[in-house]
Amino acid sequence: MRAIVSEGIGSALLVAAVVGSGIMGERLSGGNVALALLANSIATGAVLVTLIFTFAPISGAHFNPAVSLAAALEGGFPWRRVPGYIVAQLVGAIAGVVAAHVMFEHPLLVVSHHSRVGFAQLFSEFLATFGLLVVIHGTGKRAAVVPLTVAAYITAAYWFTSSTSFANPAVTIARGLTDTFSGIEPAGIPGFIIAQLLGALAATLLFRWIGNANDEHALR
Repeated sequence: MRAIVSEGIGSALLVAAVVGSGIMGERLSGGNVALALLANSIATGAVLVTLIFTFAPISGAHFNPAVSLAAALEGGFPWRRVPGYIVAQLVGAIAGVVAAHVMFEHPLLVVSHHSRVGFAQLFSEFLATFGLLVVIHGTGKRAAVVPLTVAAYITAAYWFTSSTSFANPAVTIARGLTDTFSGIEPAGIPGFIIAQLLGALAATLLFRWIGNANDEHALR
């Protein structure tokens, strides 16, 4: 139960930071989208570092259904725990939207009208999530560096993807409920989630093969 609660709290704080910094960045940037995105990405990366350091010893600090599913597929996380994690992540993510809206005096939940559709956006989400899982799989045996590598990757992915790197199904659903800088209209959500899950699957299968190759090399 402590792990489930940790996933919910971590997801809530993550999304509060994503949505809240998007609102603040847009307010202070004077219409400069680049400055707003810079503020959004820095805040997201910073909060990810602290949240992973804080909750990794308790729950593994997944905060992301794609990460939980990939961990179970890889065999390092029990499948029976996946549903509870995903529910906690989704509920926490929506709570994070509510928290951000309260802080900035917005209605508690508002359906987004921010269009994010098209092949470029979907491929961006595939690649962003693929890269995230590559980083997680690649650094997983060195726990001390995971918070920094994951946060650095997500910060960078804000800038090299046209979708600004959602890379998280729970966060994607929650961001459909904020009509602010970081929102996504509901019509775009299913495609994003499919692309994210495919990216996570591809990275997991790749590292299953790479891991076996590394094991064989080490035995020579």
